[in-house]
Amino acid sequence: MSENIKQQIGSLKAKVLQLQKLHLQLRKENELQKKHIASLQADASLLQDSVKNLQDQNHILKASAGRMGESEKKAFEQSINKYIREIDKCITLLSE
Repeated sequence: MSENIKQQIGSLKAKVLQLQKLHLQLRKENELQKKHIASLQADASLLQDSVKNLQDQNHILKASAGRMGESEKKAFEQSINKYIREIDKCITLLSE
């Protein structure tokens, strides 16, 4: 083989090894990013639950103080009815 072809093969081999290292590094970074995204999604879910609980508490406080408007009363009644339906479903599942 000529010296020029050996140099080209050596150069290609070095580039392939460099690309393999870069690929491995990017895969590791991708995994870290996926874990970070999962963590952020879990945090967001917890915060949404917290907001929902605080909104429910706010509705309860307004209802007990008698400061709810008609639309707020309807929304509050709907949420209460939703909870009652969920409780009924749980009781049905437990009784089976």
